[in-house]
Amino acid sequence: MSSSRYTFWVLILVVVIGGVSQGLTIPLLAVLLEQQGVSSLANGLNAAALYIGMVVASPWLEIPLRRIGYRSTILWGLVLVTASTVLLPFFTHLAVWFALRLLMGVGDTSLHYASQMWVTKIAPPERRGRDLSLYGLAYGIGFSIGPLGINLLPFGIWAPFAAVTVLYVLAFCLLARIRNAYPDPVPPAADGRRENRYAAVFRLGWLALIPSFLYGFMETSLNGSFPVYALRTGISVEWVSLILPSFVVGSIILQMPLGALSDRIGRRLVMGVCALVGAAAFLLFPLSGDSVWAMMLLLALAGAAVGSFYSLGLAFAADILPASMVPTAGIIAGVNFGVASILAPNLNGLMMQVWEPWTIFWLMGGQLLAFAVACLLKRTQSEKMCLHTQES
Repeated sequence: MSSSRYTFWVLILVVVIGGVSQGLTIPLLAVLLEQQGVSSLANGLNAAALYIGMVVASPWLEIPLRRIGYRSTILWGLVLVTASTVLLPFFTHLAVWFALRLLMGVGDTSLHYASQMWVTKIAPPERRGRDLSLYGLAYGIGFSIGPLGINLLPFGIWAPFAAVTVLYVLAFCLLARIRNAYPDPVPPAADGRRENRYAAVFRLGWLALIPSFLYGFMETSLNGSFPVYALRTGISVEWVSLILPSFVVGSIILQMPLGALSDRIGRRLVMGVCALVGAAAFLLFPLSGDSVWAMMLLLALAGAAVGSFYSLGLAFAADILPASMVPTAGIIAGVNFGVASILAPNLNGLMMQVWEPWTIFWLMGGQLLAFAVACLLKRTQSEKMCLHTQES
């Protein structure tokens, strides 16, 4: 096995561990706060700390990435995430948890951004799409496994956190065996135009940047707000740990097939149709009542349709933007994800407090429906040029 492929598979294993961590800690902390009698609004505000850390860190990640390299950036992210996870069960004060989750967000986004950019760099052009799909699949697998760790709570509040910490140690060991690498240097002419590049990415690729926002909103709504919704509607914690993975399992099943289909018929069309299917699943969710199996079916359907939105959005950005702008699009996508993840628990907590709990699913369905309309009506400039060339 070549060194680049070995590095690739190490990064895949590391992102699985990152997925397990995030898939466990988000619903676990929501359940613990709900059991302590914390209001849904305060619960949502505390969950937002993770994503505030992501949003604050994301615009600056290119600096350490270029100065200390991919591996060192990932390792520093792991240090922050591990330290925060170890300290969480020793405190119960909301302010302390907020600060620790803030640090966890900084570490988590550092880990994922650096590893994603590293995979993009080492993947051969002819298999880059497949490798990035596999990266997203690995995160999804880890994220789906994560909520099962809630079942360790009978052994003590420390047990789930200890299990995740063991996985972090494994990630450190894996990364220690690979050589550090650095991004290609920025051409001198681009140094003075960073703000212009961001403006150009928004102007040319705004449609490709929306999926990262939608995915962040959906992921945080399901993992941060659904446990509260479930407990308030009489669903046990044990069932929550089985219902939640349905969304990610659905996305795992179709992650690579949808990527391959988008290569053939176009990512805009695939995302538009998938958004319609996902909107239907979320809008129908309140009709499932207390049927756990209906909930699992609808979440699996939604996950299969829109669970790969983040990777499809980045691939769409690569299709319609100049190559030099793609890293900038990756930064913006990360910020969008974080902003959506901050809004979701707070908006959902407010809606559950002043209205009916099921309205959080109508909100997700409405967003997907609006995006589907935008996808089906909007034709990008690059698509128009391609069509004009074919007609000529």
